Amino acid sequence: MYPFHLAFPVSDITATKSFYTELFGVKIGRESKKWVDFDFYGHQLSAHLTPQSTTEVIANEVDGKKVPTRHFGIVLDWNVWHTLAEKLKSRNTDFVINPYIRFKGKVGEQATMFLLDPSGNALEFKSFKDPEQLFAA
Repeated sequence: MYPFHLAFPVSDITATKSFYTELFGVKIGRESKKWVDFDFYGHQLSAHLTPQSTTEVIANEVDGKKVPTRHFGIVLDWNVWHTLAEKLKSRNTDFVINPYIRFKGKVGEQATMFLLDPSGNALEFKSFKDPEQLFAA
């Protein structure tokens, strides 16, 4: 599988770099004063400085929770997800949706959590108990 590329708006390059490198241990690639590339679990994220607001979060209800409509993230290995969830909780991360297990014991059982970066971009980290069920109906 080839890596994906995602460009997204940010309001502060320095805060963005700190957030992604310190919380998730990602490496910085090319950068300028107006953008920075990250190696996000093998995928290329490009944060671009923008004068427009990046903080408006629109949500839809899913499982009784308000899931940010515009979000991106990564599907991690089950154990890696749990390690990351514990790390984020130990750092008193302000979650949009706290780490929890959806569809427990059912098809598509998955761990998920949502948080915002410093510019208000919503990120979802998820993992499937059985990775073969990623696209299960």
